Amino acid sequence: MRIYLPSTLRLLDDACHAGEFGPPPLTAYAVTPALREWYAEGDDEELEYAAMAQAARASVGLLAADPGTARRRVVVACEVSAIPPADGTVELGDARLELHVVVPWATVAAVHMDAAEAAAVVGKAADLWDAAQNGDDDAVFALDSCEGEDLMWYATQEIPDLLAAEGPTAG
Repeated sequence: MRIYLPSTLRLLDDACHAGEFGPPPLTAYAVTPALREWYAEGDDEELEYAAMAQAARASVGLLAADPGTARRRVVVACEVSAIPPADGTVELGDARLELHVVVPWATVAAVHMDAAEAAAVVGKAADLWDAAQNGDDDAVFALDSCEGEDLMWYATQEIPDLLAAEGPTAG
């Protein structure tokens, strides 16, 4: 099953060197029963995209917590063998899961990341993250604006070169 881990360039660099994402618990996103029920008409590709979009939004929260890292959303797609069942408290349409295990680097299938040109839009959303969580309309608009930025796709063999070129704090 494919899961999407919200990340930052700094966290991606740390995981690449450590050989795993952790420590648990980790927030991941996947095609959950709640997401499948919400998007009943969606095909598998649309459901995967919706899960990845939720992970990309969560990446903005990670950027807000780490102002020293590059203002670019990062989502790591991983293939894992099993996903724990939802605990029943998930809202309809929610793709979020809590993992109580480390995710080995060997499970990484691809990385999705903003282009450098998106840094201003993403940075503004990260700066306003707390206000968006409190319902401020302008902050929510800034966060929603990130969805207009496409995430680029990187194959696993490209990640070391990407990290070497970008560095964990590159903007």
